[in-house]
Amino acid sequence: MRIFENTNYDFLGRRKTFYVVSAIVILIGFTVLFLTRSIPLGIDFSGGTEIQIKFEKDVDIAELREAMDAAGFAGMEIKTMGSQRDVLLRTPMQEEGQLVSDKIQTGIKAKISGNNFTVERTDKVGPKIGAELRRNALFAVIFSLIAILIYLAFRFQFVFAVGAVVALFHDVLITIAVIAIFDAVFPSLRLEFNQSMLAAFLTLVGFSSNDTVIVFDRIRENIKVFKNEDTLHVMNRSINSTLSRTVITSGTVFLTVLVLFIFGGEVNRSFAFTFGIGIITGTYSSIFVASAIVVDWKERTVALLKEKASKNTRVSSAKIKKANA
Repeated sequence: MRIFENTNYDFLGRRKTFYVVSAIVILIGFTVLFLTRSIPLGIDFSGGTEIQIKFEKDVDIAELREAMDAAGFAGMEIKTMGSQRDVLLRTPMQEEGQLVSDKIQTGIKAKISGNNFTVERTDKVGPKIGAELRRNALFAVIFSLIAILIYLAFRFQFVFAVGAVVALFHDVLITIAVIAIFDAVFPSLRLEFNQSMLAAFLTLVGFSSNDTVIVFDRIRENIKVFKNEDTLHVMNRSINSTLSRTVITSGTVFLTVLVLFIFGGEVNRSFAFTFGIGIITGTYSSIFVASAIVVDWKERTVALLKEKASKNTRVSSAKIKKANA
């Protein structure tokens, strides 16, 4: 099925406009991030205690929150896990052994009666482990980008690899910026940077690079076929020819992630939201960042070669005139 046939959009002719759009979004997002300190760290990276509880009956989250406030856990993070009976509670508090878990259970029993519960699991993350996980998360993203750069440098020309990796950096920055903006405007989303969100970032890096490789493959094919056309026209032709495949693939994945965001509960919300934004930015960057950088690089290279040739011609002409004088 093709939804775009015989299109001839001048995507790359407007590339500088989209450079500016991306820069503005990143600037606004990171300004909001630093001013509001949004996107809080989950206990995976900040340290704390997490307890998963299963109630016999549906529990009122507002009532449960009041019980935790009364027990000394004001502002505790409480999430449902697909139903009103399965609840996840998180707190940055850390004490020896099971003291925090015991206090939470005591607080629930004191305020909520007639609804027995069982503790499914209890996780405790210390501050040193949280710092190590943060460091490993940063290394995971950086090393994945380096690996993609090396792979694409062997598969395509080096300029294509650079364009793809810059686009991936762009995707990560844009996604962080959009998350910061949405978290500041809609705090009820309760987004946080945890292992699920980290998984979403790594997934979007892979998804975006795959989409970019599809476009680059078609560009490489068309460069051999249309040797007499300039780079801009060949790349626009290539993007138009892969447009249907890109929209269908990205749209299908986005709809799946949207369903997960709506019906997956709060536990899956950070992953679904992050990956959903990443799908949009990844599709966008394959055209307006990765391909655009390749066009600018090649046009700059051609301009330098022409300038060098022109200088050599002038020097040769001067030598001929001097010899004839």
